[in-house]
Amino acid sequence: MRNSNVVRNKSIETSDFIDSATWEAVKRGGDEEIKRWINNQLDGTSVTVVLIGALTANRNWVKYEIDKSIERDNGLLGVYIHSCRDFQGYTDVKGENPFDKWGYNQPDGTFKPLSLYYHTYDWIANNGRENLGQWIDQAAKAAGR
Repeated sequence: MRNSNVVRNKSIETSDFIDSATWEAVKRGGDEEIKRWINNQLDGTSVTVVLIGALTANRNWVKYEIDKSIERDNGLLGVYIHSCRDFQGYTDVKGENPFDKWGYNQPDGTFKPLSLYYHTYDWIANNGRENLGQWIDQAAKAAGR
């Protein structure tokens, strides 16, 4: 998000964004290192924002992060970023909502997707630059945080 000119607020621009080199170094440490890193990233948080790209719903580590966020009673929300332009001006296809894919199996055999509990927004269509703070506040309140 930082590199696609999505954030313009100075406090956000100077936040601890994770670059691809950091992620690659973590991945080289194996599954346990990745879990440890994700858990550390979640420490001290009350809301987890899942950026939803074209392949997000197919990524196991996204599922792990969502599961751990739920275990920690974090608020959750998803933000579609497919309409955000990259460095070359391209956008992507809208990815599947991970909150539709994952959820809870009920005792009666039915499946309740996470999307029944957690909201998603479109960064461009829902004016994320202006509304992200409000979305986070709403997710925190819904989680009792």
